[in-house]
Amino acid sequence: MSSAQDPFYIVKEEIQESIDKLLSTFHQWERIPLDTGEQVHLTKELLASCESIEWKVDELDKTISVAAKDPSWYGIDEVELDKRRRWTSTARTQVGNVKKSVVAGKELNGTGTATMNGMRREMMRMSNPHQADRSNQYASQENDDFISSESDRQLLLIRRQDEELDELSASVERIGGVGLTIHEELLAQDKIIDELGSEMDSTANRLDFVQKKVAMVMKKASAKGQIMMILFLVVLFIILFVLVFFT
Repeated sequence: MSSAQDPFYIVKEEIQESIDKLLSTFHQWERIPLDTGEQVHLTKELLASCESIEWKVDELDKTISVAAKDPSWYGIDEVELDKRRRWTSTARTQVGNVKKSVVAGKELNGTGTATMNGMRREMMRMSNPHQADRSNQYASQENDDFISSESDRQLLLIRRQDEELDELSASVERIGGVGLTIHEELLAQDKIIDELGSEMDSTANRLDFVQKKVAMVMKKASAKGQIMMILFLVVLFIILFVLVFFT
């Protein structure tokens, strides 16, 4: 795999750009007078950049450890692995030295410019990649372990939040299904009530028509005919009642 296609070199280039920007900001921080608002702002920016770069270098170290388990699978050899380890070690040392100098400057902000300048010159001497001391790696290991544990903790929190969101989404879907079922039941009941109302109106119209006809016949019929008609109407009413309410 060529360097242009190797993910390691892509990430390495991004980290190197961040380190270059960090060093440029650090040099600007050195030239700013003490106890100024701009210095406080740059101090916060430098510390945040250091934390971010250290985390990226730590993640890159993890990929190197994975590749070291089976170098042939990734198309690299021990020489390349050692080269990558040296680069991450140098990058961590550079960032660690900047961070130490900025933290020391923050804590000793009122002790004098001469002391600060000497401290910064010492930091720049130590930050030279070719003069990186192996002891600096051990000194920064504790900080690297802390950042790694914080990264793992953040990933665990994110994973737990994702699980809780999944459970909440499932609950919302269940509630939505219940609401849809209730809506369909209400529509069905409304349809039944409308049909029953239509039947009642039709029956009432038929009864009204029959009553009018009966009144007309009773006016023309005799007493005996009226009795027969009443009996007929009673029977008819009973039949209609049974048809409407029992069928």
